[in-house]
Amino acid sequence: MIKITDLHKRFGQSEVLKGINLNIKQGEIVCIIGSSGTGKSTLLRCINFLERADQGTIELGGQQVDVTHASKTQILALRRASGFVFQNYALFAHMNARDNIAEGLITVQKQDKAKARQTAMQILTDIGLADKAQAYPASLSGGQQQRVGIARAMVLNPEILLFDEPTSALDPEWVGEVLSLMKKLAERHQTMLVVTHEMQFARDVADRVIFMADGLIVEQGVPNELFNSPKDPRLQRFLKQVISY
Repeated sequence: MIKITDLHKRFGQSEVLKGINLNIKQGEIVCIIGSSGTGKSTLLRCINFLERADQGTIELGGQQVDVTHASKTQILALRRASGFVFQNYALFAHMNARDNIAEGLITVQKQDKAKARQTAMQILTDIGLADKAQAYPASLSGGQQQRVGIARAMVLNPEILLFDEPTSALDPEWVGEVLSLMKKLAERHQTMLVVTHEMQFARDVADRVIFMADGLIVEQGVPNELFNSPKDPRLQRFLKQVISY
């Protein structure tokens, strides 16, 4: 499905990713946990080429790309195979909810505008926001904006959805509605790679949980195993800080 091999990324003198190796199967839900500054979000951004990694290969959408020599065509193909959900929504402020979702179908897939808007309405209905089709982002709650952001990523039928801490910018009362939508996607076996601080979500939904520290994947496993019997001392310390046993 997706294979990442020996991925490295530096920002100046700081090496943020120190050789990431990761395979994700079709339909698998993988959550990445860890302290801030450990490279979790950078990993997602490098997969989608929002940041260009310095070394390594990414295999997705039927092609293998050497990040050092990736062409514009290859980068576009990777982006078409992966949908990105940002923590700060990143909606187009001048477009209503329907058109935010339809835009990718029109510009990327060259669909007829009427057909694209019809598809967008169908997705808005599916996520319970049909009544907000004409609403602009400024008039939507944080939770509603993030659900529209997820719908915008969903509409292109990507092979994998990449979530960069999708609830971190939300007020507590809006977190539940976003996690509920993500759980529905998991039930449909949508492949997902999720950077999250929501430990209970990772327990309940993930097929596999990855713990990152110091720019590396330090430990990974099924949720019960990783949360209940952590082996690495760094993971043990992290869980003591974020979970009340």
